[in-house]
Amino acid sequence: MLLAAVERLRGSADALTLPLELDDVGGARTARTELVDQLDDYVLPRLRSLDAPLLAVVGGSTGAGKSTLVNSVVGEHVTATGVIRPTTRASVLVHHEQDTRWFTDKRVLPGLSRVAGDGDGSAGTDDPTSVRLVTSGALPAGLALLDAPDIDSVVKANRELSKQLLSAADLWLFVTTAARYADAVPWDLLREAAERGTSVAIVLNRVPPEALQTVRLHLASMLRDQGLGQSPIFPVVEVDLEDGMIPGKDVERLRGWLHSLAGDARARSMVIRRTLSGTVGSLAGRAGTLAEAGHAQMAARDRLAQAPRAAYADALAGVEEGVQDGSLLRGEVLARWQELVGTGEFLRSVEEGIGRFRDRVSSWFSGKPVSAEPLGDALQSGAAALITSHGQVAASTAARAWKNAPGGVELVDRNPGLSKASPDFPERVERLIRDWQGEILEMVREEAGSRRSTARFLAFGVNGLGVLLMIVVFASTAAIPTGAEVAVAGGSAVLAQRLLEAVFGDQAVRSMSIKARKALVARVEQLFEQERGRYDAVLQEVPVTEESVQELRSAASDVEAAR
Repeated sequence: MLLAAVERLRGSADALTLPLELDDVGGARTARTELVDQLDDYVLPRLRSLDAPLLAVVGGSTGAGKSTLVNSVVGEHVTATGVIRPTTRASVLVHHEQDTRWFTDKRVLPGLSRVAGDGDGSAGTDDPTSVRLVTSGALPAGLALLDAPDIDSVVKANRELSKQLLSAADLWLFVTTAARYADAVPWDLLREAAERGTSVAIVLNRVPPEALQTVRLHLASMLRDQGLGQSPIFPVVEVDLEDGMIPGKDVERLRGWLHSLAGDARARSMVIRRTLSGTVGSLAGRAGTLAEAGHAQMAARDRLAQAPRAAYADALAGVEEGVQDGSLLRGEVLARWQELVGTGEFLRSVEEGIGRFRDRVSSWFSGKPVSAEPLGDALQSGAAALITSHGQVAASTAARAWKNAPGGVELVDRNPGLSKASPDFPERVERLIRDWQGEILEMVREEAGSRRSTARFLAFGVNGLGVLLMIVVFASTAAIPTGAEVAVAGGSAVLAQRLLEAVFGDQAVRSMSIKARKALVARVEQLFEQERGRYDAVLQEVPVTEESVQELRSAASDVEAAR
């Protein structure tokens, strides 16, 4: 039951991604990697094989003498030593021949390749992705020693590997010296070991005989302060090496303790179970912290998703306002309208009010077709410019909001095109306007019905009436701003409506104008949705979901219940 729960936790932790570059995401990613690695390297293998040999990982700071100590405890050269730092560049695992099967099948440390050793301590030390397996008859069955890289190595890969190996240990054999036992780096790891219940033993190496008692007492006090008061301390006085190894009598106590663990199944089981229990007990809290990081990712992604929505919603509102407020009936459009209806007395009468000129309007319909193409082109250009401008502003606004939001600047940097509308956006806008004009012309044809043969209909034709309908659509607000040009434009819109009413009737004109305006806004909304989809597509590459976070929490709860 516990094994199945831990397997589920491993899968859910591995599935939870943290893709957004939030302020604290580096630490969360490291914690996730360490959790998955420890489950793979230690917890799952140990749960599956409680009777496997005890793995003691020998770790410590640069120059502490780890490799020398391993060789001295074993009694032969099984791992390389030297004065050039970093010395231990890859891991060396020493075991009895009877225990070979436990380590060749990648039961532990599945991510490291296996390299067969020849026992001289020289082979395979340059590859940090491998572990060199060395058999030794001097080491009892039931115990394996793993010589790890320096925990404070100048090489980042070595430091990361060392921490990974320590997390895979049943027993952490921490090697330090009289000169460096109070260094900060190892104590960070020792505190972590204490929090997770890892079994720890301390080797105090190279201690001057006259300082032995003082240093040992101080170290013991520091261990108690960190919750490691039960950890045994094995002092090794500073002596001359014999054939590159510490004299046997100076490591006899440590060697005897390790051999007793190997030979006493009950003692060995107690060390293993203590570490396993402590590690499993830490899983729920670590998974909870990881789930919180997942929630932070989700919240950040939701904020990022909201920014384009708001930007394009504002853009659509701007287009709706621009379509209705009469602003399009200025400049080029107004000039073309004047060309269509004439100048002088006609427009002066429009400015004074359409009511006074109603009779003149009626006489204007002579049955002679009037070309509305220039006006239609001007309306098309004006509407396209309005939509394009708002679309460009929306893209810029959305990208700027992302740059100012947590996790967003990297997304924009990787997708610089988001800062502008799509390259083909202007062409798509023009196509939209043409399609909308086609829809208007079809609307006019359907509404005209039997009126197509009347003089009033023939005076404008389908295209002319369609243009008049566009003018009505583009100036439908009740309050048109004041000003000479705008006043003329407003009067022109009123005239266009009266002309349409003369053909279709007032109710039909109102219905057509509302329908036409809704059709245009719907097309623009669809276009803006396509543009906003570029941002959605980028966020699809941010695969963190509520389901994955809840799955992690649920799996952690199952582990806690099962243990």
